[in-house]
Amino acid sequence: MIPLRSTLASSLASTGAAALLALSLAACGGTTKSSVTSAPAPAPLSTASSSAAKADPNAPMKQGIKLAFLPKQINNPYETIVDNAGIEAAKEYQGAAKEVGPSDASASSQISYINTLTQQGHDAILIAANDANAVCGPLQQARAKGIKIVAYDSDASPQCRDLFINQASSEEVGRSQVKLLSQLIGGEGEIAILSATANATNQNTWITFMKDELTKPEYKDMKLVKVAYGDDDDQKSFTQTQGLLQAYPDLKGIISPTTVGVSAAARYISGSKYKGKVVLTGLGTPNQMRQFVKDGTVEKFALWNPKDLGYLASYAAAALVSGQITGAEGETFKAGKLGERTIGENGEIILGPPFTFDAANIDQFDF
Repeated sequence: MIPLRSTLASSLASTGAAALLALSLAACGGTTKSSVTSAPAPAPLSTASSSAAKADPNAPMKQGIKLAFLPKQINNPYETIVDNAGIEAAKEYQGAAKEVGPSDASASSQISYINTLTQQGHDAILIAANDANAVCGPLQQARAKGIKIVAYDSDASPQCRDLFINQASSEEVGRSQVKLLSQLIGGEGEIAILSATANATNQNTWITFMKDELTKPEYKDMKLVKVAYGDDDDQKSFTQTQGLLQAYPDLKGIISPTTVGVSAAARYISGSKYKGKVVLTGLGTPNQMRQFVKDGTVEKFALWNPKDLGYLASYAAAALVSGQITGAEGETFKAGKLGERTIGENGEIILGPPFTFDAANIDQFDF
């Protein structure tokens, strides 16, 4: 089971109730995905290497920084929360930020947006990559023009970005999901995973750790029968849930480590004969999952504070642009109300541990 932590609760308290209610969409236009194709990633550009520059932690924050958030898709509620928090954070350091992106989460859908943002001369592009390699070439072109690249939520290939803001340790997320489901189903039975897209970096990393966790002796009576993909589309995730339950009549539990997938799965199960018989857990937001927790469809699920993820990504990008950090391991910077943060191996900054939501605490959160 995921350890219950107070980290998220205290973070939300410091954020304030008003900030937790600011969930408006901030999307801008761009070119369509029909005109773009995926290109292989080129070799890293030495001109964009963090090792070629020297950090000045005492450098003042640059004024008028222009940032752009490029989520997996703009109609994803979770991504909207993250991006809007980053946009609001930019106002704290007198910067300007916006959100642009595709309406679908296909591998090549983000490429045209990267190209457009590069032409517009933004100081930094923040991206939740749909495909780590498909976006690499365009991101390298942006870096060659001096644009800083910060991946968040779902990483791009490390040679194509300066930093990755990880919501939690990938290993901890993956293993903790298995531990939680095991507790809920009594450690035995057939289970399935309902993921987002087949190429999503974060999903695949988590699933790798889930599979490894399942090889431990304590899970010998649990069997993973299927990994299904809902493509972060509500209706497809709903249909995939239906298909899993029909194809595997002995299914005991489902893990859906995607906010779109877990809410769609909960919606299907809540109105079906499987309610109370099949356990569902995963990663979701309290506002999405509240009704399903209260009606008994879902007992427990996990996440982190997506507002803090966007906030941290925004400040990290600003620190990069201002020269306070270069992305090298061991460098530190101040991330507003989140305090000092340290860059880890491969340019990774971890927000914090996952948090488990249930009927006893879900009404304490509003996002």
